[in-house]
Amino acid sequence: MAGPRKPTADHVLDIAEALVQTRGFNAFSYADISHAVGIRKASLHHHYPTKADLGLALVSRYRAVFLAALENIEARDEATPKRLERYTELYGSVLRKGRMCMCGMLAADVATLPAAMRKSIAGFFTENEEWLARVLADGKRRGEIEFEGTPASMAAFFVSSLEGAMLVARGSGDPAPFGDVVRHLLARIQTPGPRGQRRRKSPPRRSSNQR
Repeated sequence: MAGPRKPTADHVLDIAEALVQTRGFNAFSYADISHAVGIRKASLHHHYPTKADLGLALVSRYRAVFLAALENIEARDEATPKRLERYTELYGSVLRKGRMCMCGMLAADVATLPAAMRKSIAGFFTENEEWLARVLADGKRRGEIEFEGTPASMAAFFVSSLEGAMLVARGSGDPAPFGDVVRHLLARIQTPGPRGQRRRKSPPRRSSNQR
């Protein structure tokens, strides 16, 4: 027996989110959604009068879901490297479904989007970078990780690297580059050596003719 049917407004958002993640915001119309949901366009306009209203609702919901995922990671009693690994998996799991980060896709079209949507998209990236910076700073303070630069700069590097890697994977049709970027990212967050100090390589020994 089929489960209870989702409210139409939520179903519309589900369909629209998938369309944005696979095509982009400007590449679908209300006709595409009404056909997929099985309702008339007039009914669709009842829930979301304009596409701008639909877009803002999409971003708001996506931000809420992503923040809940971040809170779930933070609530786990795990070391910082594991938390960072779980963060990268939020992106990896989307890519394996053949989709992109929705706000990343919207960012590509940001110049054509309404002001309210642009502001909300920017908020998504700010929230992610602030969360990452807090996790990175806490991990460094506890001696679990070490990295160059400030927590804020490393957080920005993390987000931009993951979003860029998703685009490359989408363009090439090969998810392997994304996995490579993740491994390099996590390797940059080095685990300190004994007594919380980063392990250093011994300097090369001078040859006799250099003495």
